[in-house]
Amino acid sequence: MEALALALGIRYDRAAIRGWRARHMPKGPSATSLTGIWHGIYSYPNPRAPVSFVATLIETASTVSGTTHEQSSMGGSPNETLYATLLGSRQDSAVAFVKNYDGTNPHYGTVAYEGTLSPDGTEIEGRWIVAGNWSGKFLMIRPAGKTEALARTVFERA
Repeated sequence: MEALALALGIRYDRAAIRGWRARHMPKGPSATSLTGIWHGIYSYPNPRAPVSFVATLIETASTVSGTTHEQSSMGGSPNETLYATLLGSRQDSAVAFVKNYDGTNPHYGTVAYEGTLSPDGTEIEGRWIVAGNWSGKFLMIRPAGKTEALARTVFERA
């Protein structure tokens, strides 16, 4: 960082940057960023068991992207791990993304998610939808304080 500042002819003041971070870094999960690791669960509209999953989200401006992994609950091996990519958007507390499974299990394809971010930024709750087929509920949570640690790590690496 110091070398970049020198190359750009900018005065680099490490103490001032540390002071700014202490005053301006969020104290808990930031409702301004979805970036982080989320633990979730989704339920089916029939008597199937709910499925837990882990999602890694990255929010840049209003775009949300990421990945998920979960255990298979339909077809395939019961120990099969399913992987998917996410792409969507966020407008204030409204979060929407499309989940595309990687195709290794033909029972899983594309699922749309629409949810609402809680005011403290630690939960997203809503519905998942398979077009023309069915839908159910989902809940994603992240522990308080993780956003601050992630933001601090990214800032310090820059």
